[in-house]
Amino acid sequence: MAYGQILLDIADGIATITLNRPEKLNAYTAQMGAELHEAFQELDNNDDVRVIVVTGAGRAFCAGADLSSAGGDTFNYDKRAERGERPRPVVIRPWNMKKPIIAAINGPAVGVGITLPMQWDMRVATESARIGFVFVRRGVIPEALSLWTVPRMVGLAKANELLMTGRIVTAREALDFGIVSHVWPDAEFQGKVREMALDIAQNTAPVSVAMTKRLIYGLLAETGAEAAQAIDSRSFQWVGKQADSREGVTAFLEKRKPAWKMKPSKDFPDFLPPIK
Repeated sequence: MAYGQILLDIADGIATITLNRPEKLNAYTAQMGAELHEAFQELDNNDDVRVIVVTGAGRAFCAGADLSSAGGDTFNYDKRAERGERPRPVVIRPWNMKKPIIAAINGPAVGVGITLPMQWDMRVATESARIGFVFVRRGVIPEALSLWTVPRMVGLAKANELLMTGRIVTAREALDFGIVSHVWPDAEFQGKVREMALDIAQNTAPVSVAMTKRLIYGLLAETGAEAAQAIDSRSFQWVGKQADSREGVTAFLEKRKPAWKMKPSKDFPDFLPPIK
């Protein structure tokens, strides 16, 4: 599929999506959002893809919503039709995808440029990155589910500071807040991201990763320990009977690389339904 505002490359089990409006610091548009989610759907159905990396072209990750075309009506959804925008439905929810998504934040990540990555699975940043949930400084409120994701990921006190002040934080501050899990020097960043993605692509069982992801997000809503234990146990018992379990243990004992046989597209258990 051809895309206009993103680039897509697949190699060595890694799909790399690059937000591609470098002249605008990859400012987010409705078209970019639609293309991003269409790519997610395409990649989640591709068993040759083991992990997805999203990064930005040029010196930014994403500078937030493109404010240049609509000005003060940027966030007025009633005006979208007048601007010629035709909102497309979201085709896939990241938490229901079977592939892990890494946000490789290679520069400024502001507004939707950080709230969308908060829906993904891992976030890493280059030393020069700057991150900001700036919505209250633009007269709106944090969006893209960030009022739900951020408190759960960083805790209420830190979330309150980030979301209610809207200030820009450095990459090191973002690491301290728990927004990102790693900060690497700019010169080493691409190599470190690839190393992280390759570790998943080459050393993990695809269905095991898909099940782990679904259970992590599914159990966020579970308040009872017994109910959580029940689905945890059922899942472990199921996977322990499968071909990849035998292969993983046998390969370890034989000191060789596993040859995984199962595919998320057809071997995912039906008792782990999509998250609503």
